[in-house]
Amino acid sequence: MSPRGKLVALAALFAAPIVASVIAYNFVEPRSPANFGELLLPPSTVTTQRFGRAGGGEFAFGEVAGKWVLVASDSGACPEPCREKLATMRQVRLALGRNASRVERVFVVDDLRAPVAGLADDFAGTRLVLTPVGMRLAPGAANDRAHVYLVDPHGNVMMRWPAGADRKRMLGDLQRLLKASQIG
Repeated sequence: MSPRGKLVALAALFAAPIVASVIAYNFVEPRSPANFGELLLPPSTVTTQRFGRAGGGEFAFGEVAGKWVLVASDSGACPEPCREKLATMRQVRLALGRNASRVERVFVVDDLRAPVAGLADDFAGTRLVLTPVGMRLAPGAANDRAHVYLVDPHGNVMMRWPAGADRKRMLGDLQRLLKASQIG
């Protein structure tokens, strides 16, 4: 090979990564993120306000500290979309298998209506909590009917899914989080 040919081959060797990166930047579509739910940045802390329990007594989110918590809120009448949220939370938790014990479920009744009869039985294991008269809830995990929220074991509200979320994709998010996390 002539000296000129060697020089051209050497220049091509060093120019190839630059040309490839320009082509990739301009013509290759980026992949969507791995998670389905919306990551909340920066995460906010879950409310410290005390709620009532459907069976009497008080509830505070500190009681479930150290666990991952799925939180939904809706009316005590719990129409069909509300029941769908609760069913999704139950099914996703059950599908976690051996990791299901790391996840709790909380349903916040965000109005003054008493929970409809049989709701506690239909969704056994879900903590039904009531907003006390006169308490004003800030928007977020305990007061947003359009989403299901995830609270980490430290009490940070860090992810949310739409109320009618795809159960398989929601499960995938939780499985990845629980696999990566050694807490909870």
